[in-house]
Amino acid sequence: MHPGGWWRTAWATRRSRALDVVIAVSVAAADAVLLWFTPQQDFWLPPWAVSAASAVVGLALIVRRLHPVGLAVFVVAFGTATGAGAIGFLVMLYSLAAYAISRRTVVSIAVVGYVLSVVFPAPASGNDSIGVRAIYAVAFIAVPVLLGLYMGARKQLLASLQERAARLERERHLLAERARGEERTRIAREMHDVVANRISVMVVHAGALRAIAARDPGRAAETATVIGDMGRQALDELRHVIGVLRQGEEVLPQENTTLEHVRDLVGQSGAAGLRVDLTVRGEERPMPPAVGRTVYRLVQEALTNVHKHAGAADTRVELVLQPEAVEVEVVNGVPVAGPEHALPSGGNGLVGMRERVTALGGGFEAGPLDGGWAVRARLPLPAS
Repeated sequence: MHPGGWWRTAWATRRSRALDVVIAVSVAAADAVLLWFTPQQDFWLPPWAVSAASAVVGLALIVRRLHPVGLAVFVVAFGTATGAGAIGFLVMLYSLAAYAISRRTVVSIAVVGYVLSVVFPAPASGNDSIGVRAIYAVAFIAVPVLLGLYMGARKQLLASLQERAARLERERHLLAERARGEERTRIAREMHDVVANRISVMVVHAGALRAIAARDPGRAAETATVIGDMGRQALDELRHVIGVLRQGEEVLPQENTTLEHVRDLVGQSGAAGLRVDLTVRGEERPMPPAVGRTVYRLVQEALTNVHKHAGAADTRVELVLQPEAVEVEVVNGVPVAGPEHALPSGGNGLVGMRERVTALGGGFEAGPLDGGWAVRARLPLPAS
């Protein structure tokens, strides 16, 4: 809000308009009666004319909030010429100081009014000396001006505080909406990892089971066991996600992801018929939970994409463990044959991987490589 524009909003209310009308009519009547019966010495207008002019000045106060500067110029000029206004002059000075935007304008008009009131005597002060009029004018002008400046500053402060409170409330709502949006994105990413990735590999295993059930019962039993284990893992992860929604993540701590989990994940893809090799370079040591989960999800999503899009393609998973970072690379070669299973693609896998990596301050890239596809990520480790 403009520092001086709060009074326009205030005058827009029915109560403020009614108050200004009452003040204008009351002051007009009071000044008209007062100056009608005030003894006038050596003034050029008769009492009835001064009284009528005072009524005009009083009625003009109805615009004291909307046009305080214009009202002040009119009252000073018209009042000096006609000797009109007493209470109206005080109300005008207060309104000028309280509602005018420029403090320099307030001081300038007040000084001009002071000089004119000293030089040109009012109807009831024709015999007063200039010194008496000067002292009387100081009190007559300074009090309403100072009071108006104080009230104007106070109202502006209250208006600015209200605006600030409203702005903070809007910002709070925006932050809450942003937090809810980020939480929805995170939950959607988790659900994608649990449902899409796990079930996609389970579908591949189910296809393999159907193919070997008749000719190799032993291997079929092993595949069925793998499918059951993966189903239980998916249920556990799904239960964790649902528990987060109900109780909060801190209530349901999740097991830290280690390299053994990654090896099991690669083994599951190998058991499903994918030719995949895992290479770990560097000193193996526990990873921070967030980094470990992200490494696991990157490998999981990349292998799922190989199952979906590359089929029987030689795949290499490489983890480079450095003191300051963990590098992940999943590369598949040229597909030997297309995928046997028409697995749907939601188009969110690469987006989810990028979001996970960038959330930890890392770098991510994915794209075609020598007829195949490569996924690379670098995850910084927090300082010890």
